[in-house]
Amino acid sequence: MPIFSQLVDVLARTLMIYSVFLLIRVLLSWFPNLDWGSNPILSGLSSITDPYLNLFRGLIPPLGGIDLSAFVAFLALNLVQSLLEQGK
Repeated sequence: MPIFSQLVDVLARTLMIYSVFLLIRVLLSWFPNLDWGSNPILSGLSSITDPYLNLFRGLIPPLGGIDLSAFVAFLALNLVQSLLEQGK
């Protein structure tokens, strides 16, 4: 297996794991009483996912109180994953 193909495979798997973290972060955001600062797991999850989500939050304003930036962030991540899978 060529080294490029292995790198693409590792990157695709990493993005898949990141997608799971992102999904957990978005689902947990539905619980407003969670203390993101004092829980080290929640704080770590937030520090991993928020920079990526903030890229889209700056581009897409909430519509009717609904934050669509996470949906667009998932679409972008899935697009990159699909392109990597096709490039194998």
